[in-house]
Amino acid sequence: MYKFALLGCGRISKNHIESLAELKKEGKAEFVACCDIIPERADSAASQIGCKAYYNYQSMLNEANFDAVSICTPSGLHPDHVIMAAQAGKHSISEKPAGTSLESVNAAIDACDKAQVHYLVVKQNRFNKTVQLLRKALEAGRFGKLYMITSNVFWTRPQDYYDQAPWRGTWKYDGGCLSNQAAHYVDMVQWMGGDVEKVSAFGCTLARRIEAEDTIVVNLKFKNGALGSINVTTLTYPKNLEGSLTILGEKGTVRIGGVAMNKIETWQFADSNPMDESIHEVNTNPKSVYGFGHLDYYRNVVDVFDGKAAPIVTGREARKTVEILEAAYKNNLQ
Repeated sequence: MYKFALLGCGRISKNHIESLAELKKEGKAEFVACCDIIPERADSAASQIGCKAYYNYQSMLNEANFDAVSICTPSGLHPDHVIMAAQAGKHSISEKPAGTSLESVNAAIDACDKAQVHYLVVKQNRFNKTVQLLRKALEAGRFGKLYMITSNVFWTRPQDYYDQAPWRGTWKYDGGCLSNQAAHYVDMVQWMGGDVEKVSAFGCTLARRIEAEDTIVVNLKFKNGALGSINVTTLTYPKNLEGSLTILGEKGTVRIGGVAMNKIETWQFADSNPMDESIHEVNTNPKSVYGFGHLDYYRNVVDVFDGKAAPIVTGREARKTVEILEAAYKNNLQ
């Protein structure tokens, strides 16, 4: 039974708590401590989990007995919290994105290398059944030469969403809709398309009172010659509309739509394959844009700790997303 600590008991922590509750039933993992600088949040999470609450991260690192910490704090703090965990000899499971700058993520990677601990980043959408089937088709070479990869994230986040937490929408701790809401989709485009050669963007703050952008279009050129685009906004009226991924290739076209890449809307290839029979079985109807992937993600983490599997997204793999984010913001052609 691996012991985890939870750092940050806000919006996303619910998915982590529920996932570890399932793994506890299986005798594989459990939360034994939680921490938040807002005592009420820490106490509420501790009551739900049945563990001790802390209000200071360093105190939890010093006093609690655990193997790994699940980091659910503001994005800009992720690398610092990974470094502190590494210095305490703890593995890190960091929420996305790995950080808001390459410099800070590089420092976290170095710290974990030095301490010889795992640095893992949550990319639960890689475990979506729809995405897994798409990846299987891609690895089988069914697309032939890749031409274009496009992702749309058309969601809504009202002003009160940003007002609830002062760090949201700030450059230091969050970034804009690309860094926050679309980080998983940036990862998805890069995972499918491979190494990126060039990045440009147009980003604007059109309606929300935040430092960073609420709407952005990003253009990519992959080293394999394919082109890509990522279109993101938090201004969609009146509710979340789309979280999609489309791949166009020489011999295949696939579009995964829904609000969170949860439904295969187009699946066409030049040649048939037994996997084609699964396209309706993999569709899901998630309650939120977070999907169902956190539990499968944690199953992989346990397998990694057991030495049964390779990690899906290490700090180095997650760095690729931050590289694209930083390049898009640097090359924002206003």
